[in-house]
Amino acid sequence: MNARSLRRRRQVDELVDRVAIDELIDAQGPLEIAPVAIVIAAYKERDNIAQVIEGMPKEVCGLQASLIVVVDGEDDGTGAVVREAGHYACVAPVNRGQGAALRLGYRIARENGARFIVTSDADGQTDPDDLEVVLEPVLSGRADFVNGSRRLGRTHGTDAVRNTGVLFFAALISLLTRTAVTDTANPVRAFRAELPAELTLEEPQYQAQELLISAIMHGCRYEERPVTMRARLAGESKKSGNLFYGLHYGRGVLDTWLRERKRRPGQQIAA
Repeated sequence: MNARSLRRRRQVDELVDRVAIDELIDAQGPLEIAPVAIVIAAYKERDNIAQVIEGMPKEVCGLQASLIVVVDGEDDGTGAVVREAGHYACVAPVNRGQGAALRLGYRIARENGARFIVTSDADGQTDPDDLEVVLEPVLSGRADFVNGSRRLGRTHGTDAVRNTGVLFFAALISLLTRTAVTDTANPVRAFRAELPAELTLEEPQYQAQELLISAIMHGCRYEERPVTMRARLAGESKKSGNLFYGLHYGRGVLDTWLRERKRRPGQQIAA
């Protein structure tokens, strides 16, 4: 993407974010986010979201937690379910992708009092107990960025192609960053609330690899913790087919690595 197109997309993103935040405040009043913000991006997850948010903890590692669900456009009623349960639902007016939705959630958390962010998913594949597992190393000061790993823990996924992709991209990112990584696309992660603002995050959809690579190459102390990946509660994954997903995910890996390598030419990164 050329500089002009990137600048235009950033302007559109800022406009969409502002409209969504203004609607959130109009609907739910001034935002008061607890020290820990649990951020979830949701796209057409009305059938799952009630059970997901019911299981979310009110405290993580002894700190009060607030739940922020960012509905990525085309709201099917997901936002209303979240608000009726007493949590924050930020509804974007257009569908942009998971990456844009999570960035919006990070912004809301950071600008309204959160000290730490943990992420989960909207389809019930993650175990709420794992939020403490990933936050503890950040809270104790041992790590800046912690990723959950199904390979260190457990997975109920039976898609052989997807499971092979987890292995392949873990090996690739480990090689490129010279950092041991076992699971590059896990939805459970934890970091300081300020961290996303210190990184360059531009991927509208496939964002997990961008956040991971950027954090490592930014010099963050990185750790992994074992977590569990469960089957979806209901419905089908919104991700594209395995080939299409793999190609776009791989492009994101290489684009992010090349960008970060140019930013820090003195860092010893595998060629």
